[in-house]
Amino acid sequence: MSYLVPSEFVTKMVDAGESKIFMATRDTVIRAYMAGAILALAAVFSISVNVQTGYPIIGAILFPVGFCMLYLLGFDLLTGVFVLSPLALIDKRPGVTLKGVLRNWGLVFIGNFLGAFTVAFLMAIVFTYGFSTAPDKVGKVIAGIGEARTLGYAHYGAAGMLTLFVRGMLCNWMVSTGVVGAMISTSVTGKVVAMWMPIMVFFAMVFEHSVVNMFLFPSALLMGGNFSIMDYMIWNEIPTVLGNLVGGLSFTGLTLYATHIRTAPKRSQPVQLKAAPRRALG
Repeated sequence: MSYLVPSEFVTKMVDAGESKIFMATRDTVIRAYMAGAILALAAVFSISVNVQTGYPIIGAILFPVGFCMLYLLGFDLLTGVFVLSPLALIDKRPGVTLKGVLRNWGLVFIGNFLGAFTVAFLMAIVFTYGFSTAPDKVGKVIAGIGEARTLGYAHYGAAGMLTLFVRGMLCNWMVSTGVVGAMISTSVTGKVVAMWMPIMVFFAMVFEHSVVNMFLFPSALLMGGNFSIMDYMIWNEIPTVLGNLVGGLSFTGLTLYATHIRTAPKRSQPVQLKAAPRRALG
């Protein structure tokens, strides 16, 4: 069968986390770089569709194409390793340490950022004809997104920071469900369908994804967005990363692990006492 039962695919999650922790630095960075770049291209694609059609839901429906491509190719996003790597530590796999988990997270963060920034720079050339003109319509929209999702949160102070953090949590609840979706099926079609659904939900709901934002905000700055690098880091990237970590690990990783690997003892069936046969009278 192409469908794996939960106990099987959750075991695959733990195995995947262990594999990523012991992966060579070169391979980790290359895979993270390509994941960041492909996801950034998908974000450009989605925004372009929004601008062309005027219907953001169409962009949300199509955005998961990038996520599916990068996971089918075996590349890694920070949002995914936030969930998978700690499971190997929790499962007490031999040789897995907290230092190894943090190393994996750090390398994937660097690779994702470099890949996303590369696409931001290349698309800035496209949007401005090699920085010789003002940004085109899509470039201006991206600049506006950068301002709205930094200064917009800052306007509300602590309430804005809380909102940003919660949006990050909800985002990686859905995105990490997509990561798990890639392990649910052994067929390409099954993997794509299982990944597509939660990714579409996160993008349509405008939740905050740390790697997508690694493209959006540097790109917005290159397009002349009226905010600073510190605005981006404090009022988006850092809280989003923390929200992604908490949401993905708590809502997806730990819940699946707790109930499909470390299951509670099954409730014993009550003993049914058979009634003694009634003796005939007389």
